[in-house]
Amino acid sequence: MGRFDLPLLSQPTLSHYLVLGAILFAISVIGIFLNRRNVIIMLMAIELMLLAVNLNFIAFSHYLDDTAGQIFVFFILTVAAAESAIGLAILVLLFRNVGSIDVEDLRTLRG
Repeated sequence: MGRFDLPLLSQPTLSHYLVLGAILFAISVIGIFLNRRNVIIMLMAIELMLLAVNLNFIAFSHYLDDTAGQIFVFFILTVAAAESAIGLAILVLLFRNVGSIDVEDLRTLRG
């Protein structure tokens, strides 16, 4: 073994994936609470939250040798794509009508 050879890295375990999913989920929660003005960033934080949950489903599915988690992730991704498309369409219409996508400006839409 040479001087600059790196040791072989071990395979990631279930706990590695769960910690990564928890970090992604925490980043998305922080993104939602810290940025309450921009609706697009809030939608991105919600998508990141869904991806963190999907990562946990995939990790448990692989760990338990069960494909049910992977099938559930497929449906979550389908719903997330539809949510993104509908959310962005609503934001385009709001921008055309109000002239802004600022959350504070959208409060004037209350009936």
